[in-house]
Amino acid sequence: MGLREGAMDHPPLSASSAARTLVAVRGFHAFTRTEGVTALDPAQSVKPPSPPRRLPKALPFADIEAILDAAGQAGTALALRDKALLEFLYGTGARISEAVALDVDDVDFADDVVRLFGKGSKERVVPIGSYARDACVRYLTTARPELVRAGSGNPAVFLNARGGRLSRQSAWMVLGKAARRAGLTVDVSPHTLRHSFATHLLDGGADVRVVQELLGHASVTTTQVYTLVTVDRLREVYATAHPRALG
Repeated sequence: MGLREGAMDHPPLSASSAARTLVAVRGFHAFTRTEGVTALDPAQSVKPPSPPRRLPKALPFADIEAILDAAGQAGTALALRDKALLEFLYGTGARISEAVALDVDDVDFADDVVRLFGKGSKERVVPIGSYARDACVRYLTTARPELVRAGSGNPAVFLNARGGRLSRQSAWMVLGKAARRAGLTVDVSPHTLRHSFATHLLDGGADVRVVQELLGHASVTTTQVYTLVTVDRLREVYATAHPRALG
């Protein structure tokens, strides 16, 4: 009886638990073979179970709007920065590491595009929507100069209160504060905005390969996991649009 199926004396194990058990068994057999206790390693050819595919978590657009509306309400320099940051994350699908690494020279408002540097310093140019552009322009022209004066001329777009580059941890805190102010009770991370960006694009009819380019995925296989998220949306459209969908 396999670990995944269970037996009379033990319940079935999850894929991750079974994989950890297999690692321990493999280590034991490798040790006995190295020490000359046994001549063969029967566990060497046993493959661990595949972990379940975890679907990315995307928020409904109404929740995204609530978060974005909750940011920047105070009108201070930091509040305008927070608004610009969150609009930027959702408007471009950027990773949080890409957003905090963004420099002023990487933004081109003449063509409404930004240059992002992803994993392995791979560069891509993505469009920036009007809401994100307007929030960023307002921040850059009215708030960022105030933050710059507190530091020593850092080239980063998103600055902290001391004029230095905003950290990933601080960006997480910005989002968490806005989510709480919006009344959301679910856990929200910067990656949630990226997942929501991709899912909402696909729901709106975007081609998966276009979304792949926007996200900076090396393989379309990575992006295709988002198509699983939209099955409910496809079912909803089918039920309302197909003349023979409902009995």
